[in-house]
Amino acid sequence: MTMLATETATLSTPKAVSPAMRTLRQVMRNPAVIAGGSLIALVTLIGLAAPLLASADPTEINPVFRLKAPSGEHWLGTDLFGRDIYARVVYGARISLVIGITVATLSLAVGLTIGLVAGYIRWLDEIVMRIMDGLMAIPGILLAIALIALSGASLTTVIVAITIPDIPRVVRLVRAVVLTIREEPYVEAAIASGTRLPWILIRHVLPNTVAPLIVQGTFIAASAILVEAILSFLGAGIPPEVPTWGNIMAEGRVFFQIAPWIIFFPGLFLAFTVLAINVLGDGLRDTLDPRIAKRL
Repeated sequence: MTMLATETATLSTPKAVSPAMRTLRQVMRNPAVIAGGSLIALVTLIGLAAPLLASADPTEINPVFRLKAPSGEHWLGTDLFGRDIYARVVYGARISLVIGITVATLSLAVGLTIGLVAGYIRWLDEIVMRIMDGLMAIPGILLAIALIALSGASLTTVIVAITIPDIPRVVRLVRAVVLTIREEPYVEAAIASGTRLPWILIRHVLPNTVAPLIVQGTFIAASAILVEAILSFLGAGIPPEVPTWGNIMAEGRVFFQIAPWIIFFPGLFLAFTVLAINVLGDGLRDTLDPRIAKRL
């Protein structure tokens, strides 16, 4: 009888849920996260399946079909050189996603490293933050254009030029978190017990920066995609022969009155993608930020 009661109590006791799993469940219940994540997944699928979805070669020139309106043969019309807009827009999704993900990853990695060191080592704080303030004082677009003008237009150069202006923002975010965490009793106890600095940063400080960095990363990715389109539209981004949404719109601006589809469709995809990433970022912020979560 006693064994049966013990087994029944064991079966009826709910299993302990880890904090990470609990947070993941909360995130997956947020409608904004579901909507934004679904839209981003759709754009990602379009980019990955571009060779299967595209109806033509995005770089194939066919003067016979130049500036043709959308039709059954060319779903989104053609540009000045007769290239299929639909194929170029679909392939352009690849470039935008690569730039957004790469810029966000690099910005977070570099900014996290600098922010951890600057926020914890007091004598480095003033030096590092004055450098970051100097970078933030320069408009990001102008800094990117200057770097591209010096190094030449290429995918790598564009990624580096967009990443550099975003690093100070990540540094300031991480530093603010570190300044709060380093005064906590458990960090002081770790210092008193002789724990080395790298281990303190990795075990006690770094986990507290994950949530705000995830949110910041989504906004950086959205901004990077938009900045790349602006640079390409201005002729200072990726070379014109590479199909990107900014390049397509730049080539179509002269013909906007007679062929508005050249700008409209890539602009629609650009707005759709940036909106999806921002919606995802808002949902993650509402879920992961405890101050906002308590109000909801």
